[in-house]
Amino acid sequence: MIHHRRSGKRALLALTSIGLAATLVAGCGGTTKDNAESGSGSGPNADKVADPDAPIKEGLQIAFLPKEIDNPYENIVDEGGISAVEELKGSGKEVGPSDASASSQVSYINTLVQQNQDAIVIAANDPNAVAPALKEAMDKGIAVVSYDSDAAVDARQVFVNQADSESIGRSQIQMVSEQIGGKGKIAILSATPNATNQNTWIEFMKDELKKPEYSDIELVTTAYGDDDDQKSFQETQALLSSTPDLKAIVSPTTVGIAAAARYISSSPYKGKVVLTGLGTPNQMRQFIKDGTVKEFALWDPEQLGYLAGYAAAALASGQITGKEGEVLKAGELGEREIGKNGEIILGPPTTFNADNIDDFDF
Repeated sequence: MIHHRRSGKRALLALTSIGLAATLVAGCGGTTKDNAESGSGSGPNADKVADPDAPIKEGLQIAFLPKEIDNPYENIVDEGGISAVEELKGSGKEVGPSDASASSQVSYINTLVQQNQDAIVIAANDPNAVAPALKEAMDKGIAVVSYDSDAAVDARQVFVNQADSESIGRSQIQMVSEQIGGKGKIAILSATPNATNQNTWIEFMKDELKKPEYSDIELVTTAYGDDDDQKSFQETQALLSSTPDLKAIVSPTTVGIAAAARYISSSPYKGKVVLTGLGTPNQMRQFIKDGTVKEFALWDPEQLGYLAGYAAAALASGQITGKEGEVLKAGELGEREIGKNGEIILGPPTTFNADNIDDFDF
């Protein structure tokens, strides 16, 4: 069953960095396209030349493939991307599985190739598992952009990253350390074990913990809620039961932090165990107001999708190839220079707390 959403409306929010923002700076078939280049999967940007003055083609068909179709955060991202595509006189759609598994994503990639889409924009559940299907898509001339959670570098042309990965990871430890007074046991509640973004952030979190100033903080375990609300809820319960003296949980995933907050808010741990991480203001507002959570962070997911939509259209039109040093023209977001390995960075996140959370609506 194909799950599908469309959106024709977007309201970009201008985010102002607050608090920790300075440090913050989660069967291949079909017709082969005429502009397909053989071997693109083994080096997607090699032998291609960008034409910055090329017009964006009208009528582009661009599909957004989230980790799972019912992930509220990624729905917002994809709505932003679809609005960008429609702004460029193209057609955008969101399709995806109801479970956050790489094998399920592969079947959707294969279908999109059969449909002869101009571009696929994907948040990969596993960077390597989806790679063969994405390479097949590129071999057929379909532009491939990853966002939020990267695919293998040779299986896409551009990766639109929400913010600098190292800063995101280190800032998570900085936030939790401040809230627990620099000492105590902490745990991480992640998404899926193979999620590229989560694992990258967690590695930087662990590295940050090696610094002398965090010598009194002990990371006891990393749990995985698989970006599923109920499983994340249950993993939170298990973490608190298995470690009675746990001081904090860091959840760098919007599904995880919301589920953890729901559990803690109605438990004896409320006010005793710190919860922070990455979440959306609308999901977390009630938990900020009732005192379950003091502060958390995130970027504007709609802007992330908007940027990815423009990147996909520019790739499909030949304006960019994804090579380092090229410049992407991204509509209302201005220009972004493409970095190493085809990475484009949206910008620093915002820290949300009781003082500013009502200023945001996403």
